[in-house]
Amino acid sequence: MNLNIKAGLLLLCSMAFNAVHAQERKAPAYPLITHNPYFSIWSTTDELTASSTKHWTGTDQSLLGLISVDGKVYRFLGKESQTYRTILPASDEAAYTVKYSETKPDGNWMEEGYSDAAWKTGAAPFGDNAGAAKTVWKSNDLWVRRTFNFAKRDINKLFLKLSHDDNVEVYLNGEKIFERTGWTQDFQMIPADKFKDKLKEGKNVIAVHVANTAGGQWLDFGLVEKEKEKAQTIQLAKQNSVDINATQTIYKFECGKVDLKLTFTSPLLMSDLGILARPVSYISYNVKSNDGKGHEVKVYLAASTDIAVNRSIQEVKATKYSTAKLSILKAGTIEQPILQKRGDDLRIDWGYMYVAVPKPSGTLQFITTEGEAANAFRNGTKTSTATKGKKLSLNTVIPFGRVSGTAVEKFVEIGYDDIYSIQYFKQNLRPWWNTSGKETIEGQLTKAAAEYKSVMQKCDAFNKQMYADAQKSGGKNYADLCVLGYRQSIAAHQLVKSPQGDLLWLSKENFSNGSINTVDVTYPSAPLYLIYNPGLLKGMLNGIFYYSESGKFPKDFAAHDLGTYPLANGQTYGEDMPVEESGNMIILTAAIAKAEGRADYAKKHWAVLSKWVNYLVKEGFDPKTQLCTDDFAGHLARNANLSVKAIVGIACYADLAEKLGETATAEKYQAIAKDMAGRWMQMANDGDHYALTFDNKGTWSQKYNLVWDKVLELNLFPQEVYDKEIKYYLTKQNAFGLPLDSRKTYTKSDWILWTATFAANPQDFAALIDPIHKFALETPSRVPMNDWHETTDGKMVGFQARSVVGGYFMKQLYDKMHAK
Repeated sequence: MNLNIKAGLLLLCSMAFNAVHAQERKAPAYPLITHNPYFSIWSTTDELTASSTKHWTGTDQSLLGLISVDGKVYRFLGKESQTYRTILPASDEAAYTVKYSETKPDGNWMEEGYSDAAWKTGAAPFGDNAGAAKTVWKSNDLWVRRTFNFAKRDINKLFLKLSHDDNVEVYLNGEKIFERTGWTQDFQMIPADKFKDKLKEGKNVIAVHVANTAGGQWLDFGLVEKEKEKAQTIQLAKQNSVDINATQTIYKFECGKVDLKLTFTSPLLMSDLGILARPVSYISYNVKSNDGKGHEVKVYLAASTDIAVNRSIQEVKATKYSTAKLSILKAGTIEQPILQKRGDDLRIDWGYMYVAVPKPSGTLQFITTEGEAANAFRNGTKTSTATKGKKLSLNTVIPFGRVSGTAVEKFVEIGYDDIYSIQYFKQNLRPWWNTSGKETIEGQLTKAAAEYKSVMQKCDAFNKQMYADAQKSGGKNYADLCVLGYRQSIAAHQLVKSPQGDLLWLSKENFSNGSINTVDVTYPSAPLYLIYNPGLLKGMLNGIFYYSESGKFPKDFAAHDLGTYPLANGQTYGEDMPVEESGNMIILTAAIAKAEGRADYAKKHWAVLSKWVNYLVKEGFDPKTQLCTDDFAGHLARNANLSVKAIVGIACYADLAEKLGETATAEKYQAIAKDMAGRWMQMANDGDHYALTFDNKGTWSQKYNLVWDKVLELNLFPQEVYDKEIKYYLTKQNAFGLPLDSRKTYTKSDWILWTATFAANPQDFAALIDPIHKFALETPSRVPMNDWHETTDGKMVGFQARSVVGGYFMKQLYDKMHAK
């Protein structure tokens, strides 16, 4: 066969395989437990058994599920914990010292025979945080040499145990065994088996260089051996399907002669804040025979205490107890540093996780280490009452008895009590469900168990209605994207009540900079909440209003944020976005008024809204060099899309004034907005489209801010503006979407779904959103939906698990606002 033809056939086969694989995928990552930025567990593989479950940041938070059918065990959830034997301990196991230098050494500093006598001696770990590090390191570079003795023996598989921040290179007896650009938040087990022959009898040296490029500093390391499998191999359940809806992720398995339907339900129902704020998810097991015969069945869940720590080296205490209605396992760190950390790539390490099951059920609960968990199920380990340590496992065995062709359903609850959720201008706030301080997590778990059937019915009804509404608005692909956006957006918030009695629905700017209540994250998120509960959108604005009205933020424009999650003590972002945030606040206040049919909320904040609108009148039409919400793309002056935001914001203020009966004010600002819109069309005009900036023709950008003119029926811009832009955009698309603007090929998926709402017909709408659907199914970046990606190859550029995917609901909001 001709080699070119053969290569072509192989390529076609590969493409066909990838196409089938892409069709099987339902999401880049699958939501399992989704409540808030700290209580959020996902599967990042299409097969639930192909990986450990993870926190949205990517750190393992293991849920392991096994089922015994007539004594034969199958795994259907997660992966068993790997166990390691220590060769050279890191500091989480034993104290150690090293020789170190913060100035670049001469010669072959990594070689065994190098003299480090002039170097300093310090205890590990090294870092910039004096509270965590044994040796404080704040310079740009660190060189370390650790000498140790090794008794030569057979090693199964060698791993480097390493935690570093930032870039690192590691040498064993002079040979480089690892190098990485980037950082870790915890220990990583790095395969090093091909270097195990470098370990020699007697003296050995590990040499490390760490370069700090941004943010914190850290170094800790050791060597471990991966232990051989001691237990019998567990068979994998056959996964037949996975489906996602608004509140649930549902898997179906064949486990030998029994079928298992596994449902993860986080009942995020915005119509009921009591259920929404209750930090309890259900894992439901529906079991039936598939061969017409009876089979003895029991189901096992192991929940890692890593769910309650920031780093796996933190010690936890786990206990087993019961109430009148529930059997409960509880775990949390011994340290309990409540609200003592702020930042982005962090997990909660205060409060307590809970695994609860209703009584009486014959359920067995016990505590082990993660490494012992699966064997404990197989061997029938006895119950435990209390234990301390690292990486423990909370184990629950649910007996189903003899199961036949009639399905039997039972459930487990996973809950989290964070005690205090947010610090708000130096005052610690309890979670919404315990604002009074008189509620208990046991009470929430008990109520959740008692309401199981009714909550599941409510979820089912909502799932169907939400999907039907989204499909009616934009078709199947659009509805699928809305499903991916729903739980993710909600779970990027925490619900609390302010000391002033206001609802606060505070976002975390996930994998960006960790800001809390960022206004330009609220802005793209808003459509979801305007549809299902405008009160929650008020909760996203209330803190920003208070910040200005209290005088704590005295500037003439709106703040960017309230701090760094979970500390909302005032803006921490380094630069203001004056036109961006002022326009956002006014537009969203007007959107709330339209959604509610009254302007009471605007009246309450009229003074500060009036200050902000006058700033827009003065500075908004032809903006000076400044950041906007697309700050990752850099500063711009004369930004045409930002100008649109100012114009729409001024028109929104006029609309609110009219609703409040202030006719003269309404006419004044309506005239200003109309005049600006006319001038904008002239200044931004670039023939067959409108330019990125007023002074740079031959450029272009998505003018997504125009969408509010249509949604709120402001009648600022004629239809020809939208038609011209849409026609032009359709010539600029790549395989995975429309670029953000002419500067780069990357995009923001939320803005594309806003831009698509301009479209005058379903065909153009579909042409813009279908590449985003393709991205969701084919991106190689297996993380909760990231909103900043490359349109050429579908790879993530940045951001993940953010609330901005609530913006996917813009078309549905438009239809709701225009319903007759």
